[in-house]
Amino acid sequence: MPGMSRKAATALAASASIALLVSACTGSAESGAQDDASKETTINFWHAWSAPGEVEGVKTLVAGFEKAHPNIHVNVVGNMTDDKVNQALRAGGSKAPDVVSSFTTNNVGKFCSSGAFVDLNPFFEKAGIDPEKTFPKAMNEYTQFEGNRCTVPLLGDAYGLYYNKTAFEEAGITAPPRTWSEFEADAKKLTKPKGDSFSQLGFMPNYHGWESTTEHYFGQFSPTYFDSSGKSNIAKDPAFEAGFTLQKKLVDELGGYQKLEKYRSKLGDEWGPKHPFHTGQVAMQLDGEWRLGMAEEAKPGFEIGVAPLPVPDDQADQYGKGYITGTIAGVAATSKKQNAAWELVKYMTTDTDAVVGFANAIHNVPSTLAALKSPKLKYDPRFKTFLDIASNPDSTTTPASINGGTYLVTIQQFGYDYESGKETDLKAGLQKTAAQIDTDIAQAK
Repeated sequence: MPGMSRKAATALAASASIALLVSACTGSAESGAQDDASKETTINFWHAWSAPGEVEGVKTLVAGFEKAHPNIHVNVVGNMTDDKVNQALRAGGSKAPDVVSSFTTNNVGKFCSSGAFVDLNPFFEKAGIDPEKTFPKAMNEYTQFEGNRCTVPLLGDAYGLYYNKTAFEEAGITAPPRTWSEFEADAKKLTKPKGDSFSQLGFMPNYHGWESTTEHYFGQFSPTYFDSSGKSNIAKDPAFEAGFTLQKKLVDELGGYQKLEKYRSKLGDEWGPKHPFHTGQVAMQLDGEWRLGMAEEAKPGFEIGVAPLPVPDDQADQYGKGYITGTIAGVAATSKKQNAAWELVKYMTTDTDAVVGFANAIHNVPSTLAALKSPKLKYDPRFKTFLDIASNPDSTTTPASINGGTYLVTIQQFGYDYESGKETDLKAGLQKTAAQIDTDIAQAK
């Protein structure tokens, strides 16, 4: 299923791997963009998808491109990690990728600042395409860094709330929660203690609880991670204090950190059929759009409901927004066939029918505003929740940074310390975390 190889652990590991790209890329946009894209040529496209259905979807996407551009042949290489891409760019040569797609949105700042991928702004201008009118706001934001648009969205992931409708009915809950206070009340109603454990937990709030990361929680608070001077804003923006406070309250009210961790340690794997939401051991789940297909395949024995995640009570009018991330594509700076490479990138990411067809094939969220509205989209009616989140202008993402996702790892680490009681002073902890983020960024420059 989509997302299987792109989530938390892989992304964090990958974010460290791009450091070498700074020294890897000696090519320049000028030298690589001199090729004639109308002549017979072959380009290399490296992507990270590996599941059979996904690989087939990529094959169909590329076949559509080759039909539209019969002179450009595409050599497709799948299951490529950012590490392998890095090694190939360092080695160079005819087998190195011309077009790269990556699951690691957090690395955009590194891709752009290191010169690993070329700035696509001139290509968009030449093609007469306005990215701000083409892509959803959050996707448009996470594919550039300091004005350098070195990547483009290639399908997306939107995060929402999955809930067990049977458990809701038994608890007397008639609709999914729209605010965090409603969510808190519902999570308590849905929790059934059993000795020192649970027969059912309303929600697993702990940051190790699969997709319950700090950035996914905070997305609902619409935080500003950095101020106008590029300094960390987490000790100044009240959204962060509110987000940490909410999560800690949920941890404490649903059984306490130790009890929840003990329960979590005995639950199924995130990617297997025994995921605790599939089995009914957890009644509500923060997750991405891919979870719906996985949960249905597991034959859960109850009807699955899908809704946007709740919002803070004082932002009730913004209910419907969510956190957005996704796959990115770029043109390698070392490529000597950048014009031909751009034709592939342009087709995959801006041709409405191509984007829709790929989204249908691998069950991800389309990444253009036109594709999100296309009548050719095929989906379970519940999937529309994620399409609406993706096109919602209030939806958020995490900004690119020169050292990739390092600042998010630092914030997450503070989250672990705060939820477990190791750190008790929230304000002081946020100030210390902000200082660490600023130090790390200064060292990366």
